[in-house]
Amino acid sequence: MTAASSTPEQSDVAALQARISGSSFYTAMRLMPKVEREAMFAIYMFCRLVDDIADDGTRPRPARAEALAAWRRDLDDLYAGRPAGQASFLQEPVKAFGLKQSDFLDVIHGMEMDVAEDIRAPDLATLGLYCDRVAVAVGRLSVRVFGMDEAPGNELAHHLGRALQLTNILRDLDEDAEIGRLYLPRELLSEAGIESTDPRTVIGDPRVDRACRALVSQAIEHFTAADRVMRSRPRGRLLAPRLMGAVYRALLQQMLADGWAPPRRRARLSKPHLLYLIIRCSVFG
Repeated sequence: MTAASSTPEQSDVAALQARISGSSFYTAMRLMPKVEREAMFAIYMFCRLVDDIADDGTRPRPARAEALAAWRRDLDDLYAGRPAGQASFLQEPVKAFGLKQSDFLDVIHGMEMDVAEDIRAPDLATLGLYCDRVAVAVGRLSVRVFGMDEAPGNELAHHLGRALQLTNILRDLDEDAEIGRLYLPRELLSEAGIESTDPRTVIGDPRVDRACRALVSQAIEHFTAADRVMRSRPRGRLLAPRLMGAVYRALLQQMLADGWAPPRRRARLSKPHLLYLIIRCSVFG
């Protein structure tokens, strides 16, 4: 999609639906009421479109940076009440749920971190900033759609967003290395005896398992804190975040059982397991 596009084409929407149709996110969305579901799909579509820019290895970095800058300009127009170009599909969700421009911009800032240079073994502070931008900001948008009050909503976004993103990092080691990226923090790699920051070298080292298990402890802390927020029964529709948390925690447990020493297999949940989690979250919360 170019900066000149006024809105995602129907073919783009259909292609995105096909890409996520088997995902836990799509399953969670389908369980939501229509208005909320459409808003969440719009948020997800925005995230996928800017993420595709960041991951587009066919274009030079300056071109990708300009494409993200075009999104920023369109968001400025959207919130100023002017024709919003490619961001126009966000107009209704923004109005209906009071979505904040700063959260959309934080997502773009996160994508710009990937565009500026391939992230390789960031320090813990940089990883935390990256997670806040690409995941927690999406959570802050989402909890408004869920109808949560600001304080518990932002707390849930902080913890669940980081838990999901850390799980994705642990799940996507090989895929990220293929495009020259490595999100495992350098402090944990060093503690495991790995000083290299070359993605292929690191993921091929059996000691990477130790670094990954250290990161798991952080993810579990965030999952536990997110569960604590949801169990306090704050106002809002919480089935979708409950399901996402349950699915990703199950994926994390599967990875813990398998380990991260090469060769790895990508963690996946069977359809019966996913159905079990849907029923459990729907009935027991």
